Amino acid sequence: MLEINEIFGPTIQGEGKKVGTPSVFIRFGKCNMQCEGFNVEYETPSGIKKLSCDSYYAADKAFKHTWKSYEGHQEIIHEVAKILPTYKCDIVITGGEPLLYWNNNEFQKLLEYYVNEGFHVTIETNASLNITLKHAYQKAILFSMSVKLSNSKEPLKKRINIDTLTTICTHAKEHYLKFVIDKTFLSHAIEEIQAILEQIPPTEVFLMPMGDSAKQIDENSEAVINMAIQHGFKYSDRLHIRVWDNKRGV
Repeated sequence: MLEINEIFGPTIQGEGKKVGTPSVFIRFGKCNMQCEGFNVEYETPSGIKKLSCDSYYAADKAFKHTWKSYEGHQEIIHEVAKILPTYKCDIVITGGEPLLYWNNNEFQKLLEYYVNEGFHVTIETNASLNITLKHAYQKAILFSMSVKLSNSKEPLKKRINIDTLTTICTHAKEHYLKFVIDKTFLSHAIEEIQAILEQIPPTEVFLMPMGDSAKQIDENSEAVINMAIQHGFKYSDRLHIRVWDNKRGV
């Protein structure tokens, strides 16, 4: 069973290496992290107030009743086909944490279909779960690895998986790291990022400002840009938040 939080687009990729690229998003439900440190406040349907990331509605099982379950990949392909433009836009597999479904045969068939049909496929992942890349279609995927730092308030052993990072950086054709930071976390962030980079094969690094509103992005962007320049990293804005705040489905 594949649990989908939402399918939407075409819109633009809002962050990372392919920012601005026309894309259709398939957002999976479930996550293995809470990331309270990202300080996005929300309320569950039962009235419980929590903190998480800006995709809390896909990460928190309290919203599971809003997700749709699909038995097979063909059903998802059919839904996506309804909103595809006349040209081949990118397909973005996101969450929640989509790699929770990596060992699901129907999930693999979904990836294989879009790669073989000539779509550029991105998987947005925290890269904390064990996976193997054996097949050519898996290696053709762009892995956008949003590895969590200590500002997420997740424990180190849970958020950093050097084996998976090494597997992806060794076998995937395209891959990069992206880190969410704010202006109060700069010195800690560079220490943690460098510690990760010392243990894995070379890959691009993008820094992104923390925030789930345009105002918060503005407050953190200059400091994050300066940090990227200082250390030779790349800066990624978060255009979807800057333009639409945290509105869903755009």
